[in-house]
Amino acid sequence: MFELLRDNGFTVFMIALVVVGIPVIGGLLHETYKVTLKHREKMANALNAQAAEKAAQYVAQNERLEQRVRVLERIVTDGGIDVAHEIDRLRDDRAPLN
Repeated sequence: MFELLRDNGFTVFMIALVVVGIPVIGGLLHETYKVTLKHREKMANALNAQAAEKAAQYVAQNERLEQRVRVLERIVTDGGIDVAHEIDRLRDDRAPLN
């Protein structure tokens, strides 16, 4: 049988190709998988950072709205104050300094 393998160059070539080719192809597939996982991890991190920034923006907006509601509650609940005058006063307090 070994004589057959030595005499038949094609068979020896195919065996060598299988013996060398399978690990090479396996290695290439493994490297491709690792690169894909790394890319997915980077994408997930980018999406997480984007979501965190959006959440911070929503928190800041919510705080501003809560502050405005508190001012409106104070205006409405304070007795004997002219509402228009109080709104104007609050606007003047928020006016930028030149």
